[in-house]
Amino acid sequence: MTTALAVPSRRAALVAAGPLWAAVALAQAATRDGFDLTRHPLSLLSTGSLGWVQIADFVVAGLLMVVGAGSLDGRWASRLTRVAGLGMIAAGLLVMDPGGGFPADHPAVPATMSWHAIGHMAAGTVAFTALIAACYVLAKRAPTRGSAVAAAASGTALLAGDLWAMSGGAAGTLTLAVGAITAMLFVSLTALRSS
Repeated sequence: MTTALAVPSRRAALVAAGPLWAAVALAQAATRDGFDLTRHPLSLLSTGSLGWVQIADFVVAGLLMVVGAGSLDGRWASRLTRVAGLGMIAAGLLVMDPGGGFPADHPAVPATMSWHAIGHMAAGTVAFTALIAACYVLAKRAPTRGSAVAAAASGTALLAGDLWAMSGGAAGTLTLAVGAITAMLFVSLTALRSS
């Protein structure tokens, strides 16, 4: 009987991960004084007096992904989603340095990058790479052509957003946020549909 309950519970965790992370991050982006999503990555919300909210958002969403990953069909989709969740947890624990004038009392460009900011960047790279790969694996295993296209488009949105942001493109942080939210919501939707 516990096994029958375990699968829906794991699935519910993964269903909740994407919407929770997106809602908390976007609510902060809209309400934190001085935050501009066209100039500041969502990770900068982990800084300042309210930074703990985004840190918790990363960690909780990551834990939900790790717990729920096993509910996805296929070994690789589960493994990659679990790795993405671990990357989210690490990104939450390794806080990015203030920058771009956020929080307001910090300089636009930090003089040096801390070890935890470097760790945050590495963790984000792991999380995003695994999430992109998970979307492509889900595209390959999709039961319908529409699902396959949606999965591939979600992975591509994150890949393109990340590449654009890393290249210094205009509003790169916004494209990265859109890509990350799209991919996370797609994985959550896939878990919901598999119930």
